[in-house]
Amino acid sequence: MSIFDRFENAVERGVNGAFSRVFRSRIKPVDVTSAIRRSMEDSVQEVSADRIIAANSFTVHAAKADLDALEADLAVLADEFTQQATEHAVANGYSLLGPVEVEFVEDSDEMTGTLRVDAANKRGAAAPATASAASPEHPILDVDGDRWLLTEPVTVIGRGSESDIVVNDTGVSRRHLEIRITPTGVIATDLGSTNGTFVEGHRIDAATLLDGNQIVIGRTRILFWTHPEEVDAP
Repeated sequence: MSIFDRFENAVERGVNGAFSRVFRSRIKPVDVTSAIRRSMEDSVQEVSADRIIAANSFTVHAAKADLDALEADLAVLADEFTQQATEHAVANGYSLLGPVEVEFVEDSDEMTGTLRVDAANKRGAAAPATASAASPEHPILDVDGDRWLLTEPVTVIGRGSESDIVVNDTGVSRRHLEIRITPTGVIATDLGSTNGTFVEGHRIDAATLLDGNQIVIGRTRILFWTHPEEVDAP
């Protein structure tokens, strides 16, 4: 039986808490991914016949020795952990209330080779569009292939960590673009960016968006929809 199989069995038996495992060796990235997925599974809540909400915020508790061993990889793997969790939600049809977040905490109660994951629902202005359809009240943005459901009236897109949707593009300002949902339409407003915002090829200060509109900031392409049949149209 592999180390991974021993972990799966340990979790099923509830060893060392709901999401823990006992190894002879220290934890590996695959162990973190598996524990986060298990934590998401345990968090699901069925709110209607066609809507199941799952946790999107995860705190990984581990021993200092394990965190020290993973430290060099955590910065590189952070995006991978969030991407794997998002893909798990997509595969299972789970809705999320905000972007996936993964935080690591040193925990003296955890022995070397064990981990525990606490899961929570954390609302954001935008959430991965894992299982929700676009609507005029909650449009969907495709940001270079990543789809986001707008869950609040105002969403800010930019390069800075304070933005609701963060894009890795040096041509984008820290707070570059605001998307505002109003009773009369959805308005895109440039926030005084250095390189400007373009809707259908035209530089704008502000513009009311229509289904299928293409927005470009820096080298990042954003597509906008308010109707589900348009999102997957050829």
